[in-house]
Amino acid sequence: MNEQQLVAAAEAARGTGADKGRPEGERGRGAVVRDALGVGVAVGLSGFAFGVTAAGAGLSVAQACALSLLVFTGASQFALVGALAAGGNPFTAAAGAFFLGVRNAFYGLRLSQLLALPRFVRPLAAHWVIDESTAVALAQRNRREALLGFTVTGLTLYVLWNLTTLLGALGAEAIGDTAAWGLDAAGPAVFLALLAPMLRTPTQRVTAALALLLGLGTLPVLPSGVPVLAAALAAPLVLYIGGRPARAHGRNPR
Repeated sequence: MNEQQLVAAAEAARGTGADKGRPEGERGRGAVVRDALGVGVAVGLSGFAFGVTAAGAGLSVAQACALSLLVFTGASQFALVGALAAGGNPFTAAAGAFFLGVRNAFYGLRLSQLLALPRFVRPLAAHWVIDESTAVALAQRNRREALLGFTVTGLTLYVLWNLTTLLGALGAEAIGDTAAWGLDAAGPAVFLALLAPMLRTPTQRVTAALALLLGLGTLPVLPSGVPVLAAALAAPLVLYIGGRPARAHGRNPR
């Protein structure tokens, strides 16, 4: 789920159940916790697919768990192990994962003023700044509820993601060759399932299609892991092409 969908789901939850009919601003802590737990549990279970994918890419159980503990951003983790599984250079794979994770820095800028955390807490809280915790926090109506939603979502996701990563890696290691069971497709399948609902506008669909063409087109000629970086060029290309009519219109005299 993307940020907009998560916010919409949290907004919809406010008008149901025990909170229906309450004046705005009187939701209560219970409603915020329910929203945050729902998001955290639903997404946290996807860590199992990452554990399986990491094991299939040749990572040990300890390495897979270390990635979830220290990196803790699903898309970047999937990109990293996917590039490694394809035989890519570790530095190239890490570069692709880094660029995917840059978005979290912008989330942090949005949350820093909203949550107003003490300085000594911010480095720890930054580790939980991801799509889901940001969406839940921004869906709340005041700072207190935003802080509660961020904390519960981050904690739930962190615990479940790391636990299911461990279970997935152990399970894949126990059954041996994940490719023979078809489990090597688990990571890409989950990634596509998370991506598909995000393509809601023509611009987003065109960007995704162009990224696919760039990735597949450069796959035979570039080293493993580099096509992922080439696919990232789709976004600035679409923005540039889409902005040309507006710029041309601005130059035309009345």
